[in-house]
Amino acid sequence: MSGKSDQAKGQVKEAAGVLTGDKDLESEGKTDRRTGEVEEKVDHAKDKVDQVIDVTKDKVEEAADKTKDALHRK
Repeated sequence: MSGKSDQAKGQVKEAAGVLTGDKDLESEGKTDRRTGEVEEKVDHAKDKVDQVIDVTKDKVEEAADKTKDALHRK
């Protein structure tokens, strides 16, 4: 499940728990909601790391190309 769907599922469970007075269901809903929030943050962090890796790869390739060009000019 995605982070957003876990959050939505958790909100529904939490609300149902509050309405019925079921503390266990309310607690389970809070846990699901918070798990979804964490999953979403982890996914966001992974995306940022992937972006940094891609930029770094591009810079390394660019530097290698410049080095090769400089060596070939000699």
